[in-house]
Amino acid sequence: MAGGGAMIGAMNRVGINAEAITVEAVDLFEWPYRLRLPFRFGVITVTHGRQAVVRVRIRLADGRSAEGMAAEALAAKWFDKSPELSDAQNLEQLRAALEIATGLYRSSGPKTPFRMFADHYVEQQQEGARRRLPPLVASYGPALLDRAIADALARARGVNFYEAVRSNLLGIEGHAVAPDLAGFALAPFLRSLVPSDRIHVRHTVGLVDPITAADQTAETRVEDGLPETLEEVVATYGHRYYKLKVGGNVAADVDRLARIAGVLDLQRHDYAVSLDGNEQYADEEAVLELWRAMEAEPRLRRLVASILYVEQPIKRQNALSAPVTALGAARPVILDESDGDLESFPTGRRLGYRGVSSKNCKGFYKSILNLARCQMWNAAEGDGTYFMSAEDLTTQAGLSVQQDLALVNLLGLGHVERNGHHFIDGFAGRPDGEAQTFLAAHPDLYADQSGRVRMRIKDGEAMIGSLACPGFATAAFPSVEAMEGMKKADWPG
Repeated sequence: MAGGGAMIGAMNRVGINAEAITVEAVDLFEWPYRLRLPFRFGVITVTHGRQAVVRVRIRLADGRSAEGMAAEALAAKWFDKSPELSDAQNLEQLRAALEIATGLYRSSGPKTPFRMFADHYVEQQQEGARRRLPPLVASYGPALLDRAIADALARARGVNFYEAVRSNLLGIEGHAVAPDLAGFALAPFLRSLVPSDRIHVRHTVGLVDPITAADQTAETRVEDGLPETLEEVVATYGHRYYKLKVGGNVAADVDRLARIAGVLDLQRHDYAVSLDGNEQYADEEAVLELWRAMEAEPRLRRLVASILYVEQPIKRQNALSAPVTALGAARPVILDESDGDLESFPTGRRLGYRGVSSKNCKGFYKSILNLARCQMWNAAEGDGTYFMSAEDLTTQAGLSVQQDLALVNLLGLGHVERNGHHFIDGFAGRPDGEAQTFLAAHPDLYADQSGRVRMRIKDGEAMIGSLACPGFATAAFPSVEAMEGMKKADWPG
């Protein structure tokens, strides 16, 4: 596979209208931001961060050049949660992954966008391993470059992201990186994807989030016009879907969930919940202990009944080493952090996992291939056992949130975890003119609230019709002049 990108026969070529492109230039930028509220998940409480921004210039077969962009958080303690590494070292790992992908793509000959990803997939992972990057970290580099390339090609062809995938402008086809899909007709599958103009927003309740006004003091209030407590979030946005973090202490988790249920149960309409373990449990039995305690708590009767699935409760070093069938009998269990490479979902399926998360930071081609797997497996078994969920990595207003929304919308996922709009105040840290440019280009997704451009959520939904614009879900670009050039990664290799 490395270098040559071995194809599996000539299957799935029907419907491919992609052309080979060459990557002429890759520019890497980043900029700092602060959160309006602290966000705790897993082993870290986040108060600030940095975002990576990628700009790619491609050359088309006719000699024209086109540019595209992508953006994603440089997130500490999610891609690699090793306590031996500092947060700063986690960021250097991600910069290294971008450097590896940049080198491979820049030195490549002409390829379709999908083959640019697939032909270099093994090389990316091997070089990442040589530089001591876990597979999830190594995937970060291609995830951003692939998005920027898709943006550039779609923009040059005057089509939107949905059309680019459905018509297979990107050249998605059978490849040795996913041999289990050898008998699956990808072209008809891609044509069957139908996006919507709206999507439900699943609100995240972090481990230190205030539930009611009693959890705050005058000193801890932000008072920026946005909701702070869960009570205020419910009243302001009208969500139907919620994502609840649990922390690994059964008694503390049950008590906190009961307090959350005390707020959610007051809603007149039904609600649905996903339960996120963030790798806080050593094994399945530890998660079952929590589940049994939840079922035994009368205050959690309605909340437990509303739970759709349990997300990555087991530490990744153990998650794919033993079955989760007992827990799966209670609720479907999905992979998130353990979804390190293209084989993770098939491996998880054999152990009783029924789903896997879609996150743009893991690569949008991976999401598309995993959805194809769900369809293939469900057709073979005659039911809807396997599914994908849409999760967040604090995607921020602008490129990051828009491209992720477009992906999960194309996949047909009716609700998506969104936390960036809650923990980050709109375009905080960006020039005012940039925020106004995005508002003018996407007035359904954003709103001007007392001079601040923020994501618009009404009755629990985001309107996303404007994402069907030429390119990858954006009719505006961020100002790279207001960013720093990304320096060479301070990481071995």
